[in-house]
Amino acid sequence: MSGDRRIEIVRHLSEEDLDRLLSEADDDKIVRRLTFVKNLYEGDILEEAANRVGKSQSTSSRWARRWNEGGLGLLTPNFGAGRPPKLGEDEQEELLELLREGQPWKSQEVQYLLNEEFDVEYHPVYLGKFLKKLGLSRAIPRTKRPSRPENAEEILEEHVGDAFDEDTDEPHNKQDGDDEEGWVVNDDICTDGGTVLGFFDTSQPQPWDNSQRLYYVDDPHITRPLVRHDEPTVGFYALNGESVVSFPENQEKEQICDCLERVREQNPGKRILLVLDNFSSHICPYTRRRAHQLGIDLVFLPVGSPDLNPIEPVWKSLRWEASPLIVESAEEFRALVADLFESLTNRMSFAVSWIENFLAPHIQKLS
Repeated sequence: MSGDRRIEIVRHLSEEDLDRLLSEADDDKIVRRLTFVKNLYEGDILEEAANRVGKSQSTSSRWARRWNEGGLGLLTPNFGAGRPPKLGEDEQEELLELLREGQPWKSQEVQYLLNEEFDVEYHPVYLGKFLKKLGLSRAIPRTKRPSRPENAEEILEEHVGDAFDEDTDEPHNKQDGDDEEGWVVNDDICTDGGTVLGFFDTSQPQPWDNSQRLYYVDDPHITRPLVRHDEPTVGFYALNGESVVSFPENQEKEQICDCLERVREQNPGKRILLVLDNFSSHICPYTRRRAHQLGIDLVFLPVGSPDLNPIEPVWKSLRWEASPLIVESAEEFRALVADLFESLTNRMSFAVSWIENFLAPHIQKLS
């Protein structure tokens, strides 16, 4: 049914009966629907009839369809006191489609949509249960980066599979166009004792990060010394080896390679698979070659996919745990970060889904 043309409306009731029902009705919602039908009786197109009662064209189409199919019984369900009527299966499917098209939604926006499109109201406590039953999730939305490919998970799965491929003699980190020199593992590096897998990333936690809610009797303030931590924090979250945290001066390739050397020092005798993002100093030939010399094979995440790196929730938890603590110097803050990082990276929970999704077929190849 289109809102820009007249439709054939089934006359289940005479105009006299409609007028009588309108005069007897004491519910605004019923009055609005009966008035809508009366306007169609009198020759309004859908758009006109909808505008007269303050409803959208999609609602007017639905009302007209219900009237034609079932008359008053389908058009005016019981809007009396008590619990509002539940939506039928067809209406739930229609609601899901509307929610899918306009997501994400605030709860008050869903309430408005239900009232506007279906003339149904739910108690706020019940609304959450109803939406959960429909299959909706409630979470803080992540910003999707335009550069992220649609098949990011498939790309990462392929990268991990390539890293475990034992049928190639070509250096894993080498790419087309790289110089031929320097792609030899250092003589003093041993990599035949198994494989360590871990996640590498840079963050910049600060002593004044304030992410934890605390209880107060009076004024909710914390007096902090004016301390600033200018250096980046570089972490290696190892699944089956030693995790490492470093505080380089910057994120230039030479500093990043110094961090890789620390990872190697703490994980001797084994090949290292290191999952990381596509930051310029990570992916440049200098870093890729130096990593190979150290016996470290780099597994790059798809572009714009930081959520596929399990070290991200480690940083989030670190900031949360550090937020209420007071430090008096940058040195003290670095010590605090190192202690928290060590404690957090002892947990496998941050990487459980990553292991299930990407590592499961290769897990027997780890040490």
